[in-house]
Amino acid sequence: MATFVTIGYGDAEGYRRTAPEVRDAAHAHDADLRRRGVVMGTAGAPVQVRNPDAAGTTTLPGAFATFGLPLAGFAVLEAATLEDAIAMVSATPCAVAHGVVEVWPLQVAP
Repeated sequence: MATFVTIGYGDAEGYRRTAPEVRDAAHAHDADLRRRGVVMGTAGAPVQVRNPDAAGTTTLPGAFATFGLPLAGFAVLEAATLEDAIAMVSATPCAVAHGVVEVWPLQVAP
């Protein structure tokens, strides 16, 4: 099994324009993924951390990167293939409510 990190993006407007039964099914799907061991959560307020040349740590509130949609949440999941990981997240709220989910294969650092 491989490990994948997913990043979900979505906004309240896209969520509201999605049919309630589709949203409910997406939340039930997420609950099933959590029961199956997927680590999942919503995004809190970010903090940028820098320590150039290991000379001292500085922090700044807020995100470094900006996106077309707000960052909504993350998940870490196990799947046999990228295609299986995609299938696992294709029914989550961000994917069905006019948002997007990125799936990143997690590669172990040497």
